[in-house]
Amino acid sequence: MKKLLPTSIVGSLPKPVWLAPPEKLWSPWKLDGDQLLEGKQDALRIALHEQQLAGLDIICDGEQTRQHFVTTFVEHLSGVDFENRKTVKIRDRYDASVPMVIGEVARQKAVFVEDAKFLRKQTDKTIKWALPGPMTMVDTLYDAHYKSREKLAWEFAKALNEEARELQDAGVDIIQFDEPAFNVFFEEVNDWGMAALERAIEGLHCATAVHICYGYGIQANTDWKKTLGSEWRQYEEVFPQIQKSSIDIVSLECHNSNVPFDLIELIRCKKVMVGAIDVATNTIETPEEVADTLRKALKFVDIENLYPCTNCGMAPLSRNVARGKLSALSVGAEIIRKEFAV
Repeated sequence: MKKLLPTSIVGSLPKPVWLAPPEKLWSPWKLDGDQLLEGKQDALRIALHEQQLAGLDIICDGEQTRQHFVTTFVEHLSGVDFENRKTVKIRDRYDASVPMVIGEVARQKAVFVEDAKFLRKQTDKTIKWALPGPMTMVDTLYDAHYKSREKLAWEFAKALNEEARELQDAGVDIIQFDEPAFNVFFEEVNDWGMAALERAIEGLHCATAVHICYGYGIQANTDWKKTLGSEWRQYEEVFPQIQKSSIDIVSLECHNSNVPFDLIELIRCKKVMVGAIDVATNTIETPEEVADTLRKALKFVDIENLYPCTNCGMAPLSRNVARGKLSALSVGAEIIRKEFAV
């Protein structure tokens, strides 16, 4: 019998201090060459071990082999210049130095497929792999070539689809596309963003997910959240489109947010990864707090479709805090399973 409330994290876990400086995004590698490859694989083993120790049901790589959830994929595409960077405002919130698109973008070779094969060999549990979504990729670059966010997104979608098909063949059970930009650029989502995401998942028979959140627990995101008022209704703008889409699972931020739970009703027929862990605080949730978030969500999603999860990635947190949050998620889900045991 399939386990109720399968638990997982969105994507990233903190990296070991010997691999990269801790508690920061775009953290540079401390190793290089063959040592870096070995170090990444060791870190991936640790991430796997810590998820299994915590009792999580769906395992991911913790993004141990990549510096950043978007740019590591982009590094392997043609047409992108990482030397001559530009400063852009990401998600309309904060400035970042980003690479430039200077020519036709295309996937030259597999990016994460060997890493996924390595993870697959380490566990027989369900594994999930995260890729950046086309719109979020567009929003994390400076486009000096296409001069059209839509055209660039379409090219990224083709490259992502190639990668996703190979990840599926490598044994990945769930492929998740991270689209925090869906929470900001509503008109673009409805005009072409959802269509680009559909292109990225074309032909896949594994489960597919889209992750839409309010961002990592960095200051710029925390400050932005303070401007959103007492109700965060951004999901209302895009959920109707997602409901009509081919995406199987929707991942959203719930715990310690002002997202009204009844918005989940808009994606009633989808599986829902409910964010029950706040990644923007070092306070470790109690299992009962996790359970309370899940109870609220269960008013709007059938229990067989609820997947307890984190709000976002945990890369900027300390490893001890992340471990505590993993455990709380697992124990909190078990509280609900027992409540619903027949």
